[in-house]
Amino acid sequence: MDGAPYLRKIDLKIYSGYPELLQAIENMFKFTIGEYSEREGYKGSDYAPTYEDKDGDWMLVGDVPWEMFITSCKRLRIMKGSEARGLGCGV
Repeated sequence: MDGAPYLRKIDLKIYSGYPELLQAIENMFKFTIGEYSEREGYKGSDYAPTYEDKDGDWMLVGDVPWEMFITSCKRLRIMKGSEARGLGCGV
């Protein structure tokens, strides 16, 4: 989460999909992420979960199919929603 380094490795393969991963992140940091839509990104939260892919690009979590995500994700970051504008296909 921005401003709070949480340098831990997460085994993404233990999660069955985005809803389970996002629930774990919400529980870890005690906040609500909100609902994801391809057109608008994450609504209902001041934060947006993002990830860095193998190419070094930052994307919104949920922009690609789950299997592609778990093979390409290098790093997770919870950004302020205003900073996440322009990432991925929806924001």
